[in-house]
Amino acid sequence: MEDTVLTGQTHAVAQTAPRGPAPEARSDAPTSEALLARILASLDDDKAEEVVQISLRGKSSIADFMVIASGRSSRQVAAISEKLVERLKEEFGLHCKIEGKDIGDWVLIDAGDVIVHVFRPEVREFYQLEKMWMPTGAAQ
Repeated sequence: MEDTVLTGQTHAVAQTAPRGPAPEARSDAPTSEALLARILASLDDDKAEEVVQISLRGKSSIADFMVIASGRSSRQVAAISEKLVERLKEEFGLHCKIEGKDIGDWVLIDAGDVIVHVFRPEVREFYQLEKMWMPTGAAQ
């Protein structure tokens, strides 16, 4: 089956784009809790600092959990993130989306049911994501 895709700014030109088969849900996909546990273990293995986990259940439909961590330098932030993505691929066959690794100030890893943010401390302090998602004074 094909979809019609419109391109161009002033004059729309119809082109056909083949539609591939729908992705199948994996029956062996890890639970969000198992995924969270593996992420926390990976961050601990790589000496991530100030690791915070936040439950997003009932707050957002984007994921079940958010994890925020810090690395001491841009190089460590990038290394922590890269190793986490490798471990999730090896253990669960999970292909994570990753943004910001080349710069290393703030890396976002979309692992499906768990969203991971790895910051340099100064950048983490500036954005203060924990304050947006956690009740005042709560630490998880």
